[in-house]
Amino acid sequence: MRILVVGAGATGGYFGGRLAAAGRDVTFLVRPNRARQLRADGLRIVSEHGNLTLSPQLVTPGNVPAGYGLVLLSVKAYALPPALDDFAPGVGPQTLILPVLNGMAHIDLLAGRFGTDSVLGGVCIVATTLDEAGRVVQLAGMQDLTYGDRSDPDSARVRALDAVLQGAGFNARRSAEIDLEMWEKWVALAAVGAMNCLMRGAVGQVVAAPGGRPFAEDLLAECAAVAAASGYPIRAASLDGMKARMTEPGSSFASSMYRDLVQGNPIEADQIIGDLIARGRARAVPVPLLSLAFTHLAVYQQTLA
Repeated sequence: MRILVVGAGATGGYFGGRLAAAGRDVTFLVRPNRARQLRADGLRIVSEHGNLTLSPQLVTPGNVPAGYGLVLLSVKAYALPPALDDFAPGVGPQTLILPVLNGMAHIDLLAGRFGTDSVLGGVCIVATTLDEAGRVVQLAGMQDLTYGDRSDPDSARVRALDAVLQGAGFNARRSAEIDLEMWEKWVALAAVGAMNCLMRGAVGQVVAAPGGRPFAEDLLAECAAVAAASGYPIRAASLDGMKARMTEPGSSFASSMYRDLVQGNPIEADQIIGDLIARGRARAVPVPLLSLAFTHLAVYQQTLA
C-alpha cells in the first residue's frame, strides 16, 4: 500500500516517520520550505521510543502523482481547506483517507469532496512538537493511532489497512466505535484546551487556584453534555479519566492549543471549541463556560490576524 502523509510536522512527521522506518512505502506531501529542510537535514525524530533520522520521499503541491492506497491526513484543522486541493491528485477510486484532525467538522468536508466511502475515522494520541531545528520531538510516551470504517467496522478495506499499520513502531488499533472515540477525544481536547487557554496555565496551576477544580469539572460537564445530546454519550471510564487528568494537583499537563497560543501560533479554536458550541446551542445545551473561553480565544485570533 502506497501511503501519502499530508504534512511532516509534529504528528505526520512522527507517525509517517515510524511507518517509513518500518519499511512501508511512505511519501510526505510538504510545502517547499519544509521540503528543503528535510532534504538538507533528513526527517529527525527525538523520542523515548528511539531516535530516528531518515531521508524521506517527498512531493510538493502541484507535483502529487496518482495511485496512493492511503492518505494519512495530519494537518491542523484550519489548514484543511487548502490541503484538499494539494492532495486531491493522489486520490483514486480505491484510496482510503485517514484523517487524524481534531473535532468532527473535517469529516463532512472530506466526505463532500471525496465521497463518504473514502473517508475513515481516526484518532491519534501523541504529544509531539517541532523544535527550532525542525526535529519532531516527542514530549510524552503515548503514541497511539486508532482508526475505523465508519460505515462497516469489519470491512475488508479497514482490515487490509490494519495489517499495514500493525508493527510499525507505534500502537495501532482498529476500532468498531470510531465515531464515539473521535467524540471522546474532542470532548477531552475542548475541555482542557478551554481551561488552559482561558486561565492561561497548566492543569496544576488552574486547580491550585481558588475555584479552579470546580471550574474544570463544570467545563468538562458542559462538553460531555453536548456529546450526549449529539448521540455520543461519553463512556464512564473515559469521563473519569478526563476528570482525573483535568484536576490532578501539580500536573504540568497543558493542551497543544495552549502551547500554540503561548507561542503566538494559529489555533484550532473554531474547530475544537466553536463547533462544539454551535452543536450544543442547536440542541439547547447550555455552554456558558465554553462560550466565555471561545470569546477569549476569538480576541487572540483577531490580534494574531
